[in-house]
Amino acid sequence: MFAGVPENAAKVIRAAADHGWRPVFVVNQMASSIETVLKAAGTENATGVITAAFLKDASDPAWREDQGAWHSFLDKYTKAGGKDDAAAVYGYAAAETMVQVLRQCGNDLSRENVMKQAAALRDYQASALLPGIKINTDHFRPVEQLRLLQFDGRSWQPIGDVLDTAFTGSSGK
Repeated sequence: MFAGVPENAAKVIRAAADHGWRPVFVVNQMASSIETVLKAAGTENATGVITAAFLKDASDPAWREDQGAWHSFLDKYTKAGGKDDAAAVYGYAAAETMVQVLRQCGNDLSRENVMKQAAALRDYQASALLPGIKINTDHFRPVEQLRLLQFDGRSWQPIGDVLDTAFTGSSGK
């Protein structure tokens, strides 16, 4: 299990392979970029790596033809690099979700109404979220679902269905 920054994940995956060790390798979503981690580790070394994710990987060829607004935005505004950075995709998803909240507010942009609408997102799917992952804010934990994915040497492949997190349906606000 690896939870850390992308640069270290690539080093650890490569070091394990260099020592002939092929464990089941699970990485956090932040350290799961195909471009910045898995290619840097060597795709042959990273084949079989597993992650739990809710966002699309901008460098995954599976999303190359995606018509989602997130992809065209990143193409337009990341000319100097960073398009494959998970933080850029996360930032876009957060901004897109905020736009949805403001749409739900209509003309009433009072703090009270913004907070009410932010707490009233139901089954909203931002374009950068993996298929089947929906945002529900009734518990103030907007993302309560993940997908297990496994790297096949080229792309992330889903393992099973969308999973609910431990917080799904909890009553803590």
